Amino acid sequence: MFYPLFKRAIDFVVAIIGLVFCGVIYIPVAIAIKLDSNGPVIFGQERVGQKRRVFTCYKFRTMYTTVSDNKYKPTIADERVTRVGRILRRWSLDELPQFWNILRGEMSLVGPRPELDEFVSNYEDWQYRRFETKPGLTGWWQVNGRKQPMYDYIHEDIYYVDHQSMLLDIKIILRTLAAIFSGRGAI
Repeated sequence: MFYPLFKRAIDFVVAIIGLVFCGVIYIPVAIAIKLDSNGPVIFGQERVGQKRRVFTCYKFRTMYTTVSDNKYKPTIADERVTRVGRILRRWSLDELPQFWNILRGEMSLVGPRPELDEFVSNYEDWQYRRFETKPGLTGWWQVNGRKQPMYDYIHEDIYYVDHQSMLLDIKIILRTLAAIFSGRGAI
């Protein structure tokens, strides 16, 4: 009963801290992005969130602007990713602008990844359950199911929806931090 309120309070506080931290590194990251390739520093893309509401999800741009919106997330080694983008992705720094989405209440620290609308339009009825909670900056699939085929991530997201708790959120955050600080980061 208190979990959603407590989770939102934690999200709010951590988002403020995250935005302050992002503010400290924003200028050097922005300069690096601008020196490395043409285009905006921040990339916004429409994603589907809780209750299938569409919102703009923000990230530091890591790909060349000549690349159109991609249907699949590229790997760090992908030629479409800039040199600076590889570094940002390796240390998950490209995700920092999503603290703005968390502050606005569109996302949470932990939850299913926000989905592209083009994928949602092909969902089967059972897959819509992943939208029962806010999407997250990190989640069960990101720390537990990455080695699985991409189409299996929805099962991991639904596992999170069915088992979400503060204890599970803490476990996911700790595993995320371990991945980032070990240099494995997100791809």
